[in-house]
Amino acid sequence: MQPYGGFWWRVLAYFIDYIILQIGLSVLSGVFGIGLGASMTMMDPASQSVMMPSMLFTVLGVSFAMTWLYFALMESSPMQATVGKLAVGLVVTDLNGNRISFARATGRFFAKFLSSLILMIGYIMVAFSARKQGLHDMLAGTLVWKTRDPRSLVSHEDVFR
Repeated sequence: MQPYGGFWWRVLAYFIDYIILQIGLSVLSGVFGIGLGASMTMMDPASQSVMMPSMLFTVLGVSFAMTWLYFALMESSPMQATVGKLAVGLVVTDLNGNRISFARATGRFFAKFLSSLILMIGYIMVAFSARKQGLHDMLAGTLVWKTRDPRSLVSHEDVFR
């Protein structure tokens, strides 16, 4: 029987994913920042003060979309995990051990906001729940397994009772 992905494995995977996302966002911000900075220097101060909030919201929007797509696309892919989860040997499945859809991965991503809002208790639940599920996993109907081969999960039907 494969064990569930525990709290500390998931924390380690998140830190790896965070570093990868920050590198990607830094490169993207650098590319757009140079172009926007150059064009901002040519504007008059009144136009600059009008443009700054819209630029900030654009950067935040792109950052949010990139983070969402990273988690949702990777977890719904045939690999069933983000790079961080792959590095520590975790996979995300539905309750039957099957690959999750993009829609379910998206729901899981947005459910993480609820896990965060209540003083991170939704994440801490992973350490104490029987199947190592956080609030976002329970809401999305997902499990995180400590295995590098997702196919090994589907072959063991007694695991899901």
